[in-house]
Amino acid sequence: MGNGALGWGGISEVSRLSGVAINTIRKGIKEIKSEAPLKVGNRIRRIGGGRKKIVEKDPGTMREIERILDENTTGDPMSMIKWTNKSTYAIASELNRKAIKISPDTVGRIIKQCGYTLQSNKKSKEDGNSEDRDSQFLYINEMVKKFVKNGDPIISVDAKKKELVGNFKNKGRRWLKKGKAEIVNVYDFEYLAEGKAVPYGIYELETNSGFVNVGISHDTAEFAVESIRQWWKKIGRENYPGAQKLLITADCGGSNASRSRLWRYHLQKFSNETYLNVTVCHYPPGTSKWNKIEHRMFSFISMNWKGKPLVNYETIVNLIRGTTTNKGLRISARVDKKMYDIGRKVSEKEYSKINITNHKTNFQ
Repeated sequence: MGNGALGWGGISEVSRLSGVAINTIRKGIKEIKSEAPLKVGNRIRRIGGGRKKIVEKDPGTMREIERILDENTTGDPMSMIKWTNKSTYAIASELNRKAIKISPDTVGRIIKQCGYTLQSNKKSKEDGNSEDRDSQFLYINEMVKKFVKNGDPIISVDAKKKELVGNFKNKGRRWLKKGKAEIVNVYDFEYLAEGKAVPYGIYELETNSGFVNVGISHDTAEFAVESIRQWWKKIGRENYPGAQKLLITADCGGSNASRSRLWRYHLQKFSNETYLNVTVCHYPPGTSKWNKIEHRMFSFISMNWKGKPLVNYETIVNLIRGTTTNKGLRISARVDKKMYDIGRKVSEKEYSKINITNHKTNFQ
């Protein structure tokens, strides 16, 4: 077959030199000779040419990949860049088992569109077995899903670090007239303070709202449960009328420690008063930043009062109440003037009256 200047066998020669199929070259010659203009810009194919992307043919594929990634994502929860511990081959295999035909390369392109990226290991001090931690996170995730489905309240609790109340330097900067910086005490001696503030927070996952009980004495288990009690009286029972269950997620240390007998004792009293079936899920050691209250509430409180001396309790409460976010976070606060004693012990007789059932898991 002849072809222009190359003559007979020209198409075969072009195919050999370029590696392009003979039929493709013939089709290109036909398009060039055609009178119809080719308005394709920088494209190689015609508009509409080629196979449709799998996410266009089946949008459910992307949702399924995001579900797999969401259940297997680890890393800093504050980061906008997420990373997954499942390979593209493993994800593709899992989808193929569900009759979704997809290649590992296509999975890789989709997860990049979802905001994921490959990350190397980063050393961080964490105690315990990683497999146990993963099991705990998955278990907590399933518990939260169950409570959300049933419309039951879920709260994340923790105590913020103690603050001296008085004219002391508070870290951070804020906008003021030039030369009008507030003058504060040179030394942070406790005897110069009006007292100390012990903020204990309760964050509602579903409503994106919070409550802070500002104590004036010690962060004890009794104080922690009293904070939850005040939240329930002032906010919780109104937000969840008719609720019979409450899920609490907390760090495994501090006043709400997983091994604290006093924490369990006062939770039992709270349960008896409110007729709520209380479930507590503790995060593994060294993973407090995964507790939702840390990065959804306390971090914004710290940003809101940075550079502002916490001169009195009224200022502290007002700064907490004034903390908001673009996503609609709202926080209420109060001062708890009750004095809580440290060193309180729970007797064996008292402890025997606690109606406690352990979670049926393999990491206890």
